[in-house]
This record gives sequence, C-alpha cells and structure tokens, in this order.
Amino acid sequence: MKKSCITLFVLAIILSLFVACSREKETAMELPTKNVLIYCGITMVHPIQEIADIIEKQYKCKVTILQGGSEDIYQSLKMSKKGDLYFPGSELYRIKHFDEGMLSDYIYVGYNQMALLVAKGNPKNIKADINCLINPNYAVSIGNAESSSVGRQAKKILTKAGIYDKVLLNAVKVSSDSRTMNNLLKDGSVDIIFNWQATAFFKENRGKMDVLRIDESISPKKKLQINLTTCCKHEDIAKAFMRYAGSEKGQEIFCAYGFLDKVGVARKIENQ
Repeated sequence: MKKSCITLFVLAIILSLFVACSREKETAMELPTKNVLIYCGITMVHPIQEIADIIEKQYKCKVTILQGGSEDIYQSLKMSKKGDLYFPGSELYRIKHFDEGMLSDYIYVGYNQMALLVAKGNPKNIKADINCLINPNYAVSIGNAESSSVGRQAKKILTKAGIYDKVLLNAVKVSSDSRTMNNLLKDGSVDIIFNWQATAFFKENRGKMDVLRIDESISPKKKLQINLTTCCKHEDIAKAFMRYAGSEKGQEIFCAYGFLDKVGVARKIENQ
C-alpha cells in the first residue's frame, strides 16, 4: 500500500510538472513576438492608438507608442536609432530632417489646422481673430516653437501676421505641447489658446471647449505624414500600419477625432 501511494504521488508530481510546462509553452506562443515602436506627436495619439489596437489583433504583435512634441520625439528616434514609424504634427519635420538619414518612405493621411480654442460657450465673447492673442484682457497660451509642431505652426502664422513677439509678451504660458494647452484652458488658467483644432474633438475635451476657426488664408491646412524609419525592424507590420491609416477605414478614424481627410474635408464630426 505504501509503495502504491508513493508511486501515485510521484506520478501526480510528474503530471503536474507536465501540465505546467505545457501552459508555459502555450503562454509563450500567445505572447507577441514583434514589438512595433511608433514615435507620435501628441495631437495624433488617439487615432494612432485606435489603429494600433486593430493592427495588434491582425498581426499578433505589440504596438508601443512613444508620444511627445514632434521635435522632441524625432531627437529621441535619432539618438536611439530604434523605432519603426515617426508621425509628427506637420510635414515640415520630414522636410527639416530628411537629409539626416532617419526617415524613409511615407504615407499621407490627411490634414490638421490651427484654430483658436476657448471655453465652452465662449463666455468672454472672443472673436475668431488671431489679434485677440495680443489683447491684455485675455489670458493666452501658445505652443513652444522649439519642441512642438503646434508651437512651430503658431510661430509661422503669427510671424506672418507681424504679431508673434507681441503674443509672446502677452502669453501667460508658452506650453510644451497641445495637451498642456488644452488642460490650461479646461482648468480656467487661460481664456484662449492657439492650438490644433482637432484636439477639441478628443473625448477628454469634447463638450468643454469651442473652436473659433480661422480663415485658411491665415491658418492653412497642414499635411500629416506617417514616416517609415530607416532603422525599422518590422517593415511588414509598419507598412501595413501605414496602409491602414491611409485607407478609407483609417480616414474615418482620423476624421472622428477632428482631423481633415486627404481631400481636406472634415467628415463624421458631430457638434461638440
């Protein structure tokens, strides 16, 4: 009896070890074998995350999104030489950095456009005129031109209008990125911001701010391009991501977050 009990006990241990090893193998097989790294400007994170969820399921991979100001994330890419896609807030970053050898093919996915954003209901009755940014009666924030696409574009527009230096003097905060500006507006720290209009349609901002659109002759649409990097390790998945972003389904996702499609049309955008 004792020998039988010992034998059964040993068999039970062996069986449990076998089951444990099998589960470990199954778990290992289920884990993604490829990690795709995307450097993404903060303004585009929402649609990129939604597309990333789709690509992860289709290709059994993991998509990691490193977000920040367009210039800052480019410098991170350049320093690390690791990553598959670079998505800045303006095509100007591709033009500026292309000769440095980090950027390869690209796909055009639509437009963004600068606008004046104010608190919901526009309680101070601010006009859709960039000259309001120099009015000392308003607390103003614009983006940092050295770190972000939103700051760079603001500087370009306001310099052309001859008021950039005056706006800097009037601004209570020069913000590092679009998200920081939106948070300042929502918590009442400022009355008006000069930001990418798409950010007003993000879930966390919808219903909390109004868009004062500026004429395109003053605030032109800016092309959005996703760039393949020259250090890309997972080119098949990265290119599939690019194709999806530029497809009809991808365009619907971008437009749902307030961006303009490839022909410059805002589609499927509900009232804030």
